[in-house]
Amino acid sequence: MDFKEKAVSYFDSNYNCSQAVFATFAPKLGLSEELALKIGTQFGGGARCGQICGAVSGALMVLGLKFGHYHSDDNEEKAKAYSLAVEFNKRFCEENGSIVCKELLGYDLSVSEEIKQIKAKNLFATVCPKMIMDATEIVENMLTENN
Repeated sequence: MDFKEKAVSYFDSNYNCSQAVFATFAPKLGLSEELALKIGTQFGGGARCGQICGAVSGALMVLGLKFGHYHSDDNEEKAKAYSLAVEFNKRFCEENGSIVCKELLGYDLSVSEEIKQIKAKNLFATVCPKMIMDATEIVENMLTENN
């Protein structure tokens, strides 16, 4: 099973988009699946308010886990981490037009009436898997390019 298939499998198993992307890569980067799933929980659905797409959040956490800034006096490390986030966001936007959940879905998850529309139009099953696959592919490429 490749990374995209694994991420979609997590999503199909009742995990959110952030959990799906983050848990796909976390064990290979030294973080347990359980902890990755727990950390990713709060970021699905644009942090439950339709903001930054959870798949994007999950991918950015993967990049942070691999390349994150943790030496307070290392500005080069910090600059690289930030540049990778900018590059990821650029690539995701080029593919999907936005990194914002409510723009990608066309509805706001923080509005109960709009959640009904999302469910009625089956957008969680049609839009979200594409966002997960795109985020997974981009982060996989970036890990390879920067290894």
